[in-house]
Amino acid sequence: MFTTTGSRGLYKVPLSKGLLLVLSGLTVMLTLLPQYQGLFTYNLQAITTQQQVWRWACGRLVCLDLKDTLCSSLLIYNFRIFERRFGTRKFASFLWGTWLLSALTDFLLAQAVYFLFDHEVEELPTGLLSPIFSLFVPFYLSIPRVPVTQVLGYFSITNKTLVYIVGLQLLTSHPFMWLITLSGLISGGLYYGNVLWLQRVFFVPVWLAKMGRCVLEPLFSGPEPTSESPLGMGATLDIQRQQRMDLLDQQLLLAEYNQARRSPRPQPQAGVLDWRRFFPSLRRRGPIRAPAQQAPPEQTQPSPQPHPSPLDDSPAAEEQVARLVEMGFSRIDALEALGASNNDINMATNYLLQH
Repeated sequence: MFTTTGSRGLYKVPLSKGLLLVLSGLTVMLTLLPQYQGLFTYNLQAITTQQQVWRWACGRLVCLDLKDTLCSSLLIYNFRIFERRFGTRKFASFLWGTWLLSALTDFLLAQAVYFLFDHEVEELPTGLLSPIFSLFVPFYLSIPRVPVTQVLGYFSITNKTLVYIVGLQLLTSHPFMWLITLSGLISGGLYYGNVLWLQRVFFVPVWLAKMGRCVLEPLFSGPEPTSESPLGMGATLDIQRQQRMDLLDQQLLLAEYNQARRSPRPQPQAGVLDWRRFFPSLRRRGPIRAPAQQAPPEQTQPSPQPHPSPLDDSPAAEEQVARLVEMGFSRIDALEALGASNNDINMATNYLLQH
C-alpha cells in the first residue's frame, strides 16, 4: 500500500524520535507513579484563580492517558515527513510556535464557551495535543491525495485515510478534546500561513538549534537504511521479494529519468499556487524524448512529421494525467512519469514523489 511517509523509519528525524521516546516514557512513569499525576493536569481554573501558571507548561506536555499517548505517537510518526522535508529547525519552530499560540487560543476558546453556553471549562486533556493537531494543516495542504482502493465501490481509501482515522479517534477520547483540536487547527493555520509574520516572531534560534543538534543527533539519530543489509529487509520472503522488485523498478525509472534529462527544456511558469515548491526535485526535470532513429540510406525525401504519442490521445491516459495534475504535479511532469512507467498510475505517482 502506498504510504505518505516513506519506508526510511526514523532516519534523519531526531526531534520526532526524541518526542516519541521521551513523552511516551514520561507517560509510563506517571502511570506507575499516580501520586505525581496531579502536577501535570491541565486545570484552567487553577491557572486563572490560583495563578499556577506552571500548569500551562506541564499540563500541555505529557499525556496522562495511555490511549491518547498511543494515538499521539502514531500521528508524530506519520508527521515526521515534515521534519525530513523542511529540516529539524523549521519543524521545531513550527511545533514551538503553535504550542505558544495554542496556549492563548485554549484560554480564549474556554472563555467563549463560558459566555455563549454559560459553562465553565475547568480542565482540558493533557499532552502535546495542540501542536499535533496543528500539523494536520500542512498535512492537508501539502501532501497529495492518492487513491489506493475503494470499499463497496463508493468509499475511496487514500494514502491519508489512516492518519485521519487516528486523528478522529484522538478527537473522541475526551469531552473537551474538540476545544484542543480547534485550538490546534487555528494556531496551525495562523503559523503555516505566516499571519502577522508569526514565523519571524516564534522560531528556534540558530544557536539553540546547533545546541540541540549536538545533543539530539548523537542520542536519537537512526542509522541510514541500506538495501544490501539483511536487517533492512522485510521479515518474510514475500516482503523481501516485493522490496527487491520495488528497488528494481526504482532503478529502472531512475535510469530512464537520467536519460530523459539530457535534453533541457524551458521552465514553465508557476500558477497561483505553486505546488512544486513542496517537491524541489521536480524543478529540474526534462521531458522524455524518444531516441532519434537514423533514416535508411536510400531515403532522400525528408521524413514526415511523427504522429502524436498515444499517451496524449488515449482517453484513459488523459484521465491518468488529469489525476496526477489534481495531486499538484504539472502536466509535463505527469506525462514524463507516465511515459517512464509504461502508463502505470501507481508507479508514476511513486516516481514523482520519491524523486
